[in-house]
Formats: sequence, structure tokens, C-alpha cells
Amino acid sequence: MRRSVWHWPWTRDPGDPRTATEWAQELYTSSTSLRRAFRAETGLAFSEWRTRLRLNHSLPLLAQGQLVSTVAARVGFVSTNGYILAFRRHFGRTPGAYVRESAADAPAA
Repeated sequence: MRRSVWHWPWTRDPGDPRTATEWAQELYTSSTSLRRAFRAETGLAFSEWRTRLRLNHSLPLLAQGQLVSTVAARVGFVSTNGYILAFRRHFGRTPGAYVRESAADAPAA
């Protein structure tokens, strides 16, 4: 259980819907041990860390021009509104504003 959270399987697929309890069962440990390891290594609760992972994985998808609803689903959000709220809370703007700002900052071809 002492490997870094960055080497654990959920970093490969942020859209994986399994809970900390389900991951703990798969890793043959208790959910309490898993949650403690997350807090000790990242300073965040598992759910908050996973939300941030999902949001960060969404940025390149938005930059590719994918629809916000598509991006939300691909990175594991149950609803587009939940994704938009989490995105705004974390980045201080909506996904649409991020896309517009990124497009404005891109060099002209």
C-alpha cells in the first residue's frame, strides 16, 4: 500500500466511477487506510483529489474543441452542471470562459 498515489491505477482513467471504498477493496486494504494515505501524501481528501484530477484532465479536451458536456462525461462527472460548478470553483471561471480565453491567447496561424 506504500506506493505513491501518482502510481495508483485511478490516475490513468480519471473518469473511473469507483469510490474510495471500492478502490480499497480492489487494493486489499481498508478504506480508512486508503483515505489516510491520500490525506498524508496529497493533503486532500480522496474525493477532492479525484475532482482536481478530473478537472486537470479536462483542460486538453476543452482545448481540442470538445463540447463541455462531452468533456464532463469523459472525465467522470455525472452532470454537466456539476462539472461547470466544480470547474468554476477550482479555476475561477467557467469552461466556456476558459475556452474563449485560451482561443484569444493562441497565436494567429
